[in-house]
Amino acid sequence: MRNDSEALDRRTLLRLASGTALAMGASRTLAASPAPTGVAQIWPGRELVRLWPGAAPGTPARLPPFKIEDRGTPTFLNRVVTGIADPAMIVCRPARPNGTAILLMPGGGYGVEYVDNDGLREADYWTARGITAFILVYRLPGEGWVRHSDVPLQDAQRALRLIRACADDYRIASDRIMLLGSSAGGHLAGSLATRFGEDVYSPVDAADRQSARPDLAALLYPVISMQAEITHSGSRAALIGADARPSLVDRYSVDRCIADDTPPMFLVAAGDDDIVPVENSILAYRAMLARGRSVSMHLFETGGHGFGPNLPAASPASRWPDLLLAFAAARGLLE
Repeated sequence: MRNDSEALDRRTLLRLASGTALAMGASRTLAASPAPTGVAQIWPGRELVRLWPGAAPGTPARLPPFKIEDRGTPTFLNRVVTGIADPAMIVCRPARPNGTAILLMPGGGYGVEYVDNDGLREADYWTARGITAFILVYRLPGEGWVRHSDVPLQDAQRALRLIRACADDYRIASDRIMLLGSSAGGHLAGSLATRFGEDVYSPVDAADRQSARPDLAALLYPVISMQAEITHSGSRAALIGADARPSLVDRYSVDRCIADDTPPMFLVAAGDDDIVPVENSILAYRAMLARGRSVSMHLFETGGHGFGPNLPAASPASRWPDLLLAFAAARGLLE
């Protein structure tokens, strides 16, 4: 079996250098560095960027073992990953970039990450429309990290800053960076949209002088609240603990962190979602309205959970990507 580095082409290797050089705009002339543990195995040969030039913040003495498991069907690949010791972004470039970027955040209850359904399928959809996509493979909180509740947000902030620092190289505008998070990934996207300025890690290089504020946050069937009666219990247990004190519930509930500088938000959910109650999206919508922030919510009768871009055209919920494109265009994120 080939090792990770043998599976990577020259272009991928050139993108595996440290965030320091990336932030200085020298990414076209970087020397190769070792492939990240695990993440390069998900989609061999894809362009990949490590988030951290060295060990990630709060690295434990024993790193979690990387694992890939297929939970799909013979005709529908749907893998989950765990043990993400060296988080990274997969870069998916369109043939004709339009200057807009989207950072994709897979879901999985903060216990796993559905990298195909919430990652590559989403990326293929957006790159076909000229949008440069970045799939974030972030660390999971229950795998031994110090300040474990903040490790997904640490990776999300760092990823956004690296994208903005290298906007010219990616042929994108630094003020046209969107988020798209699914399920627990929607909670992470909402957390970044509301806590982008919070100091959750110590700066490591020049890229960390960039703003981590996204220009728009799209949340699909998201976990929003950490309140026991409304949350997704698995996400809450993994992130802050099933018996978290009230102050932690408030800090990690997206609706309670919305402020006057929260970027525009786009919410999508289905009434028959039996995994994450639709009330989560409603809470975020009401909180955005209360702050006078730009928000659009689309609640569909059917669709369930985890539908992404996979619904048949006859399903009303299949229209959500077009609605997102219109919302983004109305706010100047698309030409």
